[in-house]
Amino acid sequence: MYVGRDMTELSMMKKSDWENSELAYFHHSLQQMVPYLNQEGQSIHSEIVKEIENRGGLNRQEADYTHGTKTSYE
Repeated sequence: MYVGRDMTELSMMKKSDWENSELAYFHHSLQQMVPYLNQEGQSIHSEIVKEIENRGGLNRQEADYTHGTKTSYE
């Protein structure tokens, strides 16, 4: 289950200030609804994707005993 800031709070912030887990969660959520998004929703999803790309993706570079290499939002 996602535990973090909601879209109302995040929409007032630059995408560069979002946590990786927030980007991952909202990207996953919006990706599942792409056929149903209006133009504003598509724009928000596009901005999230661009921020993920700017960060070089969401994979961790190294795994350790408490974390894998995939960013988890749960």
